[in-house]
Amino acid sequence: MTENIRTLLTIITEASLESTLTRELERLGAHGYTITDARGKGRRGVRDAEFDAESNIRVEVICSEQTAATITRTLRERYYGNYAMIMFTQQVTVMRPEKF
Repeated sequence: MTENIRTLLTIITEASLESTLTRELERLGAHGYTITDARGKGRRGVRDAEFDAESNIRVEVICSEQTAATITRTLRERYYGNYAMIMFTQQVTVMRPEKF
């Protein structure tokens, strides 16, 4: 079953980055992604998504460990300094590995 192991990269960031991020993800080798609205509270306060300019998104990418490392390195370098963004990875078992 180890051939079905992939990396789930989760990015939580400002909604204003959505179109930029989707282009970056494709350029960096992601085959696909899922984006959902996100709300919560963190170091920068409450993000309740009442206004588009203040809302957050959660971007999930299932990919190889190498692709996840490339994406996280690039996003950290380009966006961490100026945008609210967190990223984390998890190993997941996928049921259709040919899709990733």
